[in-house]
Amino acid sequence: MTALTATKSTTSSLKAGIVAGLIGSLVFGMMMGMLPMVGMLVRADSAIVGFIVHMGISATIGAIYGLVAARLPQSYVATAVAGIVNGIVWWVFGALILMPLMLGMTSMVFVIGQDQWFSLMGHIIFGLVTAFAFVPLSKRL
Repeated sequence: MTALTATKSTTSSLKAGIVAGLIGSLVFGMMMGMLPMVGMLVRADSAIVGFIVHMGISATIGAIYGLVAARLPQSYVATAVAGIVNGIVWWVFGALILMPLMLGMTSMVFVIGQDQWFSLMGHIIFGLVTAFAFVPLSKRL
């Protein structure tokens, strides 16, 4: 593999990951009713701002996923497992750690109640949708 091929492959994986992350975010965003709280990450109590922030975060997560997933076997099992792991990792890192810390809710870090279980399901669905969107996108972009 030449440096040019590696660069094109990396660029394609990033693009496919970003688009897949945005698709996953749209599905996840329809499920969650916490967009105003996401907006508070940038000090705006607005569902519209929250949606924009959520899409930006999801594009970033998708880009990271794309870089990792491009190196995984292209099978349904590997894709599903990678999507589930991706969702769980970002649930722990984002919903259980970063979001409470960024909102000044330090007592909520690693607190798992009914809302957090619902969030986990949403993150797993996000991960699965992102993973299954990435496969065909990675072949096109």
